[in-house]
Amino acid sequence: MAKGPEKNTKNKTLHTKLLNRKKAKLQEEKKEKALRLKALVAKMNQQKNTNESGAE
Repeated sequence: MAKGPEKNTKNKTLHTKLLNRKKAKLQEEKKEKALRLKALVAKMNQQKNTNESGAE
């Protein structure tokens, strides 16, 4: 019974490593974007509160 050709696991591991790096980078960018947005919303709320208290 003849076996098929050997599997090229080296390329598969490199590809998996690359994809994992890509996923990690995307997650990190998503977290950074969320933090920037959160900071911006907090800043806007603070400005809104100071403007309202100054107007009264």
